[in-house]
Amino acid sequence: MLKKVFLILALILTALVIFYFINGHEKESTDPIENPENEEKGSQHNDNTSNPSHLVSKVLELAVEGKVLHLPFIAGKTNIQEVKNSWGEPEDIETVGSGAYANYLDHDATLGYRNALVFDVRSYHPDLHQIHFNDIKKTQGEPDEITYYKDELYDQIILMYQLNENYQLKWILPKPTDSEPNPAVHHISVLSLNYEKTPTSLNQMNLDEKIGQMIFAGVEGTKPNDEVNDLINRYKVGGIIFNKENLVSPKQTIDFLNQIQLQNAGNLLPIMFGVDQEGGRISKLPGNLTQLPTNQDIGKINNPTYSYKIGSLLGKQLNAFGFHIDFAPVLDVNSNPNNPVIGDRSFGENPDIVSSLGIQTMKGIQSQGIISVVKHFPGHGDTSVDSHLELPIVNKTRSELERIELIPFKRAITDGADVVMVGHIMLPKIDPTFPATLSEKIIQGLLRKDLQFNGVVFTDDLTMKAITNNFDIGQAAVQSVKAGSDMIMVAHDYNKIVTVIQALKAAVTKGEISEKRIDESVDRILKLKKNYNVQNEFIKNVDVDELNRLTGEILKR
Repeated sequence: MLKKVFLILALILTALVIFYFINGHEKESTDPIENPENEEKGSQHNDNTSNPSHLVSKVLELAVEGKVLHLPFIAGKTNIQEVKNSWGEPEDIETVGSGAYANYLDHDATLGYRNALVFDVRSYHPDLHQIHFNDIKKTQGEPDEITYYKDELYDQIILMYQLNENYQLKWILPKPTDSEPNPAVHHISVLSLNYEKTPTSLNQMNLDEKIGQMIFAGVEGTKPNDEVNDLINRYKVGGIIFNKENLVSPKQTIDFLNQIQLQNAGNLLPIMFGVDQEGGRISKLPGNLTQLPTNQDIGKINNPTYSYKIGSLLGKQLNAFGFHIDFAPVLDVNSNPNNPVIGDRSFGENPDIVSSLGIQTMKGIQSQGIISVVKHFPGHGDTSVDSHLELPIVNKTRSELERIELIPFKRAITDGADVVMVGHIMLPKIDPTFPATLSEKIIQGLLRKDLQFNGVVFTDDLTMKAITNNFDIGQAAVQSVKAGSDMIMVAHDYNKIVTVIQALKAAVTKGEISEKRIDESVDRILKLKKNYNVQNEFIKNVDVDELNRLTGEILKR
């Protein structure tokens, strides 16, 4: 009987030991990083707060996939709109380098994004503060690179680890000192290295975004307003042209452009900024820049090398201010002395000289990574009225155009012109119905088929009276796209811009324009942006003195 009692007691004791062993082991092995309850509670005291090596390992494990501790977003894959849908609008947005950074203080996070894609995920979560300088090196080894950052508030060391071809992990800590040789982590950054900066797939875009890319809009004022923001956020226009009244000083100009870039950073595609900076009297950049000679004066010198240097200088000026497109050079041959709009903007009346000097100016602009737009196809030099005021008529046959007007454009296309602007010129012997900007015979026939131009076709400004006095602007835009134009310029009046956008969308919806035709233009625009690496780059300041120094050197010849 006694043996049975001892046996029962032994079994009970064994069961208790097994129970406490299993229960205790489960508690010890519970990982608060992976436990959803602890994830919600944030940085409560748990086993891992005393185990920084485990935290470093966990950070590393997530970072190789672009993920960050306690955050649901992935660098290089998350769209900024997904973040806003989940967390709402950020407390504030800053610009750092070429990205916009949204600060979400309530989530201990900052998200860097560009072209709508989050490429940098930064976490300031309290759990990370348990990790110290020596813990990182002990667990992860020596960094691939060490850099430093210092300003009025911070004196930091940045330990950079190249995890794989896709991601880089940065540990940011106070710089070690004699008094604090082993500082705690301030924050971490997981950076996507090879995300697609400019999408090239039309499948990523809806119809509204495609039509928006085809609009080059003008804006009013000297800083962003509701209309400017609407053009960017609602209509997602592909570019903005700035007129002289928009640009009053270097600082105001770069602030204006930077603010628009910041607004556009949440969109899928970067926005292009354009300006007429031809030299001579058509010079719209501000800041007491040294005046460049007119094309007419350059034509008298007739030195292609000099023209290239002038073009290069124009490109440097635009780069300094943050522009992407120069609507220059003019390739019109000034064959009519009574021409009221071209005049000294032309290199002269000899098409060979216009070709030689114009092409070198174009190449000089392109050499600085700026898009050059040659204009005004098929030639505005033999007009006697200003297309800003009325519709010019040129009564020339195709063969007559080939002897003068077409020569510079044909040679420029052969020599690498990326963009051609078509002028508002009526050529009744070629198309008795439509001016060049709306003419399929001129754009698709003459420019595309005969001259074999495969680049981007811009219209001149549709708000000019040559168009508005004779056509409804919405229908003019529709006809221009049907004729072969890629980018429709509406350089003034927000309401006219909206009218054009709505007319183009209605034309696609009704089947008047196929979406395939829209895709053809957008594909050319995407390639142009990619070829010139158009990005949301933020400009800090403009060194006008340096630009003037360079100008002085060139003008000495």
